[in-house]
Amino acid sequence: MKLHTHIDQLHNQVSVPVRPRRIISVVPSQTELLFHLGLEEEVVGITKFCVHPEEWFRNKTRVGGTKTLDLDKIRALQPDLIIANKEENQQEQITALQMEFPVWISDIHTLDEALQMIRRIGEITGCAKQGQALCLQIQEQFKGLHEALPVTGLHTAYFIWRNPWMVAGGDTFIHHMLAACGLKNVLADTPRYPDVTLEELKALFKDVPPEQQLILLSSEPYPFKEQHIAEIQAVLPGAQIRLVDGEMFSWYGSRLLEAPGYFRELLEGIKA
Repeated sequence: MKLHTHIDQLHNQVSVPVRPRRIISVVPSQTELLFHLGLEEEVVGITKFCVHPEEWFRNKTRVGGTKTLDLDKIRALQPDLIIANKEENQQEQITALQMEFPVWISDIHTLDEALQMIRRIGEITGCAKQGQALCLQIQEQFKGLHEALPVTGLHTAYFIWRNPWMVAGGDTFIHHMLAACGLKNVLADTPRYPDVTLEELKALFKDVPPEQQLILLSSEPYPFKEQHIAEIQAVLPGAQIRLVDGEMFSWYGSRLLEAPGYFRELLEGIKA
């Protein structure tokens, strides 16, 4: 079998068949990307969180959760390529899989890195033209987004979890999507996803006029609902608080085609 060596986003060398025929994706947004690239027959395994597309979720073999992979199920599928992610998967499990199979790992914090991932996965799966075309479409959608938005410059906190409250810091893909929307992340100087109390949140907005305060409550990984708005509104009574589609802010595959339109619609409902 002819192999080709690719470099993943952690700078690992990964030797993969020139056209892999048995692919497992353990990252939901990258599973959706593989569907967009037309790899219906090649993808043989996905996680229980790979909910898009629905027909794959219903019919493809599920190999556990993103951080709780069933290694025996993966071995039984005999993949010739596994597509993983540094943040979304558990390092010990991925290291074990690397001993047996080609594992290509993404590491994404910015839109540019997401586009790089899309191009590289296109190349590694024999879909280079489709990957490049998708990147050009996404770049076109994002071009001029900032200037076209109805409001910009709002000071924003983006919540991903409750008990404890957790928000997106400055070295996350979510942060870069907020910036693309012209929003100022109040946790920009904090790495990863820090815990924050509501009193600490209040302090972060201490010098920000109420009309410039924006709180976004994500639909994933914690499914925020209307009742959670009141908890934060009690601490920041003047802030605008919105429930948002977490996939639009954190999925870095083909979902990026839809994100700019969603951002425009979201901000049209927010007062300047």
